[in-house]
Amino acid sequence: MALNYLAVAAINLVAALLSIPVIAAGIWLSTQPDNACVQILQWPVIALGVAVLAVGLAGFVGAFWRLPWLLLAYLVAMLALVLALACLAAFVFAVTAASSGRPVPSRAFLEYDLDDYSGWLRARLDAPGRWDRIKTCLAATPTCSDLNQTAAYATAQGFFTAASLSPLQSGCCKPPTRCGYTFVTPTYWISPISPAADPDCAAWSNEQAKFCYSCASCKAGLLQNLRREWRRADLILAVAAAALLAVYAMGCYAFRTAKTDELFRRYRQGYT
Repeated sequence: MALNYLAVAAINLVAALLSIPVIAAGIWLSTQPDNACVQILQWPVIALGVAVLAVGLAGFVGAFWRLPWLLLAYLVAMLALVLALACLAAFVFAVTAASSGRPVPSRAFLEYDLDDYSGWLRARLDAPGRWDRIKTCLAATPTCSDLNQTAAYATAQGFFTAASLSPLQSGCCKPPTRCGYTFVTPTYWISPISPAADPDCAAWSNEQAKFCYSCASCKAGLLQNLRREWRRADLILAVAAAALLAVYAMGCYAFRTAKTDELFRRYRQGYT
């Protein structure tokens, strides 16, 4: 029986350790400039990881010191957390299923359309006052200023053949190609004599605090950046949820075996 409880303790310790990649995924998201400005996914991920760690450690304590009531609480709480983690992974996959990225004539980089993304994500950006806060945060990052530090982008030809522009840089740091602006530097463009009626064309400004942060193309570029980063974190969440489910099943089996052995031990003692 002691060996069975030690097995339960070891399994619960593994469950606690599986929280580390989940917490790491949340911390990694929080270090990305776009996610740090939007602040949607990282805190739920970190909170779930910390909860899994706490419950796993509680299960370890309950098994090591043979506290059945704590083990039962662990089994209920861990099942709820595994389901929550799986639901979060499925939700992230669903809202990031759509993507954008359309080729532009004579350009190596892609441009992005806001309508290509899920309504839930677009609604998060369009909440009252939210985009003003996000674009102020984005303007404070080096996302656009880094373009001027890249020697390859010093000429129009070098910039137009740049395939390494991030979606955020493509959408926020330059005017859309369809507007017909003339390149001077990656973040300074001359307005055409007759600008198009597209609102994004009128929204462009050469001021560092403005650029195209008020453009729909900037929102689309941000969502594409988020999609790319969320998909990476979502893979970790899905793997962690599957591993936790397997560990949970083993823990349930080991706990049931330990309880069965205890019942037989009591029966044999009473019979004797």
